[in-house]
Amino acid sequence: MSGHLFCGWVFRLAATLLVAQGAAVPASAEHVPLRITVVFNNVPQVPGLAASWGFSCFVEGPGGNILFDTGGDGRILTGNMRKLGLDPKRVDAVFLSHMHGDHTGGLDAILGERSGVPVIVPAEFPQTFKDWIAGRGGVVKAVAAGDTVAKGVYTTGALPDGIAEQAMILETESGLVVITGCAHPGIDRIAAAAARLRGKKITLLMGGFHLGGTSRAEILKIIARLETLGVEKVAPSHCTGEAATALFRQAWGSRFLEGGLGATFLIPDPGAHISADRTS
Repeated sequence: MSGHLFCGWVFRLAATLLVAQGAAVPASAEHVPLRITVVFNNVPQVPGLAASWGFSCFVEGPGGNILFDTGGDGRILTGNMRKLGLDPKRVDAVFLSHMHGDHTGGLDAILGERSGVPVIVPAEFPQTFKDWIAGRGGVVKAVAAGDTVAKGVYTTGALPDGIAEQAMILETESGLVVITGCAHPGIDRIAAAAARLRGKKITLLMGGFHLGGTSRAEILKIIARLETLGVEKVAPSHCTGEAATALFRQAWGSRFLEGGLGATFLIPDPGAHISADRTS
């Protein structure tokens, strides 16, 4: 297994949702076209990893290896990646959701490992930041709503909210996987934009939902909007807040997935399953 010890639970995507406990199948044993590993998070989950405020996940799929955000500290980020068996030198591109330091703080360390790597940013990012990326050896790729990032990977573009923030859309046979950094524009707005842009249902919505301090009444309204959109599974973490996370867990029940530090989501070919694995 070499750095990957698996335990967790498997959620099958079919007409009826089946939930099974047990060891997940290693990637080497079957073709897994999409694998998402949370490598930086303030929400702890897997023992032995360093939790810190921020968010990042490593996306492995047909479009290559894309690092979504970089957390707030490069040493912690690369350390967690290596503990999870993920070599920072394997990063083919970096996708930045927004400019806050808890999502961009590890970028310098990644550029030190992978000079010349494309860094995908909203077109609205200030030129000074784009110039800094270029000066550190990154290749800036400015994108807008609906643009293709890689094979099967798209961006919502920056939704207007005062903070230029984009979310990643991964298109699978089972539907869309949408990853958010902090969801400053609103997690319900982001989900609606993703579904509209690709014309498909959302099978998994994950990342920071930015609901810490939001009233219970407003959180319930947001949950209702997401349910109306038909979001099948959720894995909130980072800035979602404990109260909001508890309400999402209650609303989605067995379709709620733990998305803390070290969580791994496997999304194989048509229709099989999403498994949320945890290193132990």
